[in-house]
Amino acid sequence: MKTFNFKYKIIGQILFVIIFLSTTPANSLDKYNSGNSLSDYFSGLLLLNDNQYENSLKYLKRLNGLESSHINFSTKYLYSLVNSGKLKEAFNYSRKLERQKLGSFESYLISGIFHLKNSKKDLATKYFLKAKNKNSRLILKKYISNSLYNWSSLTNLNQSTIDLNKLDKRFENLKKIQNVFLKCYFSSSNTENLFSKITLNESTDFSRYNYFYASFVASTGDIKKAKEIVNSALKLYPRNLLLNQYKIDLNYNKNILAFNCKKKEHVIAEILYITANALSSQSMYSLSNFYLNLAKYLNKDFHSYDTLIAENFYKTKNFKKAEKIYNNLSKNGEAYHWYSSKQLARIFIQKEDKNRALKLLKKSYNNLLNREIYETFDYAEFLKNNEKFEESITFYTKIINQIKKEHPLYAEATDGRGVAYERIGEWDKAEKDLLSSLKVNPNQAYVINYLAYSWIEKGVKINKSLSMLEKANKLRSNDPYITDSLGWALFKLKRYKEAKDYLQLAVRLMPADPIVNDHYGDVLWKNGDEIQARYYWEYVLKLEQTEDDLKKSIEEKLIKGL
Repeated sequence: MKTFNFKYKIIGQILFVIIFLSTTPANSLDKYNSGNSLSDYFSGLLLLNDNQYENSLKYLKRLNGLESSHINFSTKYLYSLVNSGKLKEAFNYSRKLERQKLGSFESYLISGIFHLKNSKKDLATKYFLKAKNKNSRLILKKYISNSLYNWSSLTNLNQSTIDLNKLDKRFENLKKIQNVFLKCYFSSSNTENLFSKITLNESTDFSRYNYFYASFVASTGDIKKAKEIVNSALKLYPRNLLLNQYKIDLNYNKNILAFNCKKKEHVIAEILYITANALSSQSMYSLSNFYLNLAKYLNKDFHSYDTLIAENFYKTKNFKKAEKIYNNLSKNGEAYHWYSSKQLARIFIQKEDKNRALKLLKKSYNNLLNREIYETFDYAEFLKNNEKFEESITFYTKIINQIKKEHPLYAEATDGRGVAYERIGEWDKAEKDLLSSLKVNPNQAYVINYLAYSWIEKGVKINKSLSMLEKANKLRSNDPYITDSLGWALFKLKRYKEAKDYLQLAVRLMPADPIVNDHYGDVLWKNGDEIQARYYWEYVLKLEQTEDDLKKSIEEKLIKGL
């Protein structure tokens, strides 16, 4: 799989360079045709495309003048500067572009944000208007430029509300958010009511805005009500990082006002963050980081932005960058420390340093002062997922003994403990827990699959298992694990032709899984395709993930068949 991804990465980089070259006039490249310059040119492009911004910048810096003949160079260079944290340099380069009459949406945006940060509101408005007047087919750019111009040029509540309502109807939920901030900015008596209304909206997840609601109320001096808002929201969104940290801050009388809706730069930073979050969800990490860094420049103390940029680096496998951010983030409160420890442990697992991950999370968990069931559950899950089954059972048991069956964690905790029991060979306890989990929540496809597959492997309740797996397959169609289990149940019932269809699909869905390929080899044999069966068994022997017991079993099958 790693080789497969690497090949596609290289192909993507080559295509990127080809597209870049196809938009560049041949004569504009003359000055870069010799030796080191040409090498710098290609290196800069490839590193930028690979989200290695500082390294990209080293090469692109040497290509001074290319912006005059290549329409896209200046934008790429600005991305490298901003994503490297060089906002002052990005501003200076934007001024250079303006002098050369080469200003772009991005350069005007950066100039506006730089002036806003430095309290030059009129200049900020001027550049946001220039960004707005830059014709763009991209609706997102239109939303950003219109929103930023509106906020920089606020006059009064009525006119500002009219301007807000002119935004594209496709951004209706974002208009609702801006409307609340607008009322807050102008100290409208309706502000609190609008905050309450938006956070109670059941059709859209506005959980994040409970934090803004609570911090607004706290800013008026009503700390008691702010605590009530946070505690109420955490019952619905118990894992919300912003709310968990704010709860701790309020309990320790640390009313840290990281966001103030009466500051234009804070509201604009939040608009940029929303944009970055949307881009990240579409895997557009470089562009997401561009808007995130601009948001951080405007409101450096709002650590919610750090969590997203660190996640972006994690997803692009830039673990060194992600680690640095999480280490800094962990210093900003207990909730951030626990969150960062979990993320760092995830990175260490990716880097195949399981012992370091286990040591870190154990220490972090033991040092928690405000340890609640969700932290305990996260720790239990981590232990189970890293084969510390007996230890995980201790923590799952603590949770199960503390909560009622109606609690959202009950089904998950009994499932987790059931899996741990099964892995250490205590099947009676495992079966009891898995059944308890399904009794509380019958539609857990993966719990159904785990229990049913376990029964099949033990040679019991196979007909019942088949019925359960058919239900799981309806809940999660084309899931490779469930498809494999369903085919295996049919195999055990000697319904080989039907089994072959499901197991063939499972192999297509998960071609590198040893067990799935072994199952498919077995069903091929039973259907008379013995040569093909041997091919799949031999393939399993070559897979790195194949365990020794399975290898031994396959070696016997290659000699004797089934």
